[in-house]
Amino acid sequence: MKISVVIPAHNEEKSLPVSLPTVIAQDYPDFEIIVVDNASDDGTSDVVRKFMADNPNTQIKLIMESRKGLLWAREAGRRAASGDIIANMDADCLPSPDWLSKGVKYFADPKIVAVSGPYDYYDGGFVFRYISLCTQMSIYWLTSRIIQLPFVKTGAVMIGGNNMIRAEALHKAGGYNTARTFYGEDTDTAMRIAPFGRILFMNRLQMKTSARRFRHEGIVKLQLKYLKHFFKLIFSLKQDLEPE
Repeated sequence: MKISVVIPAHNEEKSLPVSLPTVIAQDYPDFEIIVVDNASDDGTSDVVRKFMADNPNTQIKLIMESRKGLLWAREAGRRAASGDIIANMDADCLPSPDWLSKGVKYFADPKIVAVSGPYDYYDGGFVFRYISLCTQMSIYWLTSRIIQLPFVKTGAVMIGGNNMIRAEALHKAGGYNTARTFYGEDTDTAMRIAPFGRILFMNRLQMKTSARRFRHEGIVKLQLKYLKHFFKLIFSLKQDLEPE
C-alpha cells in the first residue's frame, strides 16, 4: 500500500529542517510527503522547496492552504494525496525510521481503518515525559478499547500528529471536519471514521514530538483543555460540533 505522509505547517521554518529528514529516512518503500503551508508568513515554503530540490528522488509535494486551521490543512493534504493510507504527523514530530513500516502492518486486517499511538515529548522534562508516556500507554490505550465496545461505540482515542488512516474511510466520512480548528480535532476525526471499522491505539507506535505547546500554555491548563474537548465530543451525539 502506498502511504501519503501529510504535514500541516504554519510558520514552521525552524521545525521542518529537523523533521523532514526523519520522514525522508523512512525504511518503507512506497510513500510520498505532502507539506501543507497553512497561511505561513515566514520561510516555511522556502524550506520545503529546498528539500524538494535536494531530494529529487523523493516524492515531496508542497500545498498552499490560505485558510488558517489545522483541519483545513489536513483536508488540503488529504485531497492532494495519492496513497491508500494517510499518515498524519506534525511539523515538530520526529518519527523513527520504521514508523511507516510498523504502522502499515496493522492494515493487513481489512477491519482496521486507523492506527494511532502515544507521543513521546522528547524535549520535555524527565518527570513530565515519563508520566505523559505512561499515561498514554495505559489510560489512553484502555479508554480507546472501552469506548469502541459494541454497547458503547462512541469513537476512539487517536493522537492527531501520530496516526494512519485508510484514505477510503476518510473519503466515506466526507473528509475532515474543517469547522473544528484545533482542540478535539483528533477525537472528531476518530468519531467520523469509527463507523467504517476499528481504530487501534498501539503503544509500540510511538512518535517523538516537542513539548513546546505545554511550555507555552502550561502543562495543567493545556491538559485540561484536551480532556474537556475529548469528553465533550465523546459524550455528545453530534459529530460535527462547532468550535467554541
